[in-house]
Order: sequence, then C-alpha cells, then structure tokens
Amino acid sequence: MSTYHHRDLRAALLREAGKRLEKQGITALSLREAARRVGVSHNAPYRHFANREALLAALAAQGFEMLGQAMRGQTGRGMGEAYVRFALQYPQRFRLMFGGQITLEKYPRLRAAAASAFDQLQAAFSAYGGDVRSAAAAAWSLVHGLCHLILDGHFAQRDEEFVKRVLGVVRFALGPQRSA
Repeated sequence: MSTYHHRDLRAALLREAGKRLEKQGITALSLREAARRVGVSHNAPYRHFANREALLAALAAQGFEMLGQAMRGQTGRGMGEAYVRFALQYPQRFRLMFGGQITLEKYPRLRAAAASAFDQLQAAFSAYGGDVRSAAAAAWSLVHGLCHLILDGHFAQRDEEFVKRVLGVVRFALGPQRSA
C-alpha cells in the first residue's frame, strides 16, 4: 500500500475498476481490489462509494454517458451502429448497464444517464411522426437484442457489414420515414 495521495481518487478507482471489469467481468470487482490497484488503503474507496453496488452504479452511469457520447450526432442506422459498436467494445460494461445487478432507483445519476441515452434515441425518431416513444422503444429493443445475440455468440459474424445489413432490415421493419 502506498501513501500516495490521489488528486481525484474517485476517478482513479473508476478507471481501475473499469479496466478490471472488461478483463475479468463483474464478479471480479471489489472496492478492496480497486484500492489495492490504485495504491491506497482498503478504506479509502469508502469516501467515494458506500459499497460495491455504489461502485457498480457509478461504472454503469459512466457507461450510459459513454454510450450517449457515442450516439450523439448520429441518426437512424448510424445511431444503431454506434450502439452495437459500444456493446462490442465494452461488453462487460454493457452487461453491467443492463444486467439488473443494480437497483436503479437508488442511484439518481445512473437513472439520469440511462434516461438521457434513451432520450437521444427518442429524439432521433421524432421525424417519424406518430407514437415516437413506441417507435424508439421498438428500435432500441431490436438493436439491444442484436447486441446480446452477438455477445452471447449466437452469430458467427461480428463485423461492421453484418451489423449494417441487420440494421437495414430493422429500419425497413419500422417503416418509411415521414416528414415532421
């Protein structure tokens, strides 16, 4: 253990926990291990995270913010492609974000970050007219399901062209875009 003082211990803990999450999965995460890897006492993380679930919630919120950033400025199929790319680049974080290990209601930042990502998706469907929320939910469900099917090994293909073809079918299934 080091006596080194971190300027931003919270960020350092999240960075280390994020690396470990992607390498070893959710079950490998602990506050004690994050502290050890950052080089601080095993009690230091508790200044920033009440417990392991709070660390997981912060990682998930960070994931939704990263996803939102990846989708920002995209429309239609580009947004779907960004979503799939995110899931493939950060598979463990993606599973954490949607896996149900965290009580969403307990963490306002997580709830807000998740809602913001869906709001972006919903805004992309505003030109479709009609029930925008349902159209966005349908597209999200299809793209999200595609991510899980790829991550779980149900498709041998993981390449960008395969994703584009599948998302083209999704766009067709949702019907033609109408003027606002």
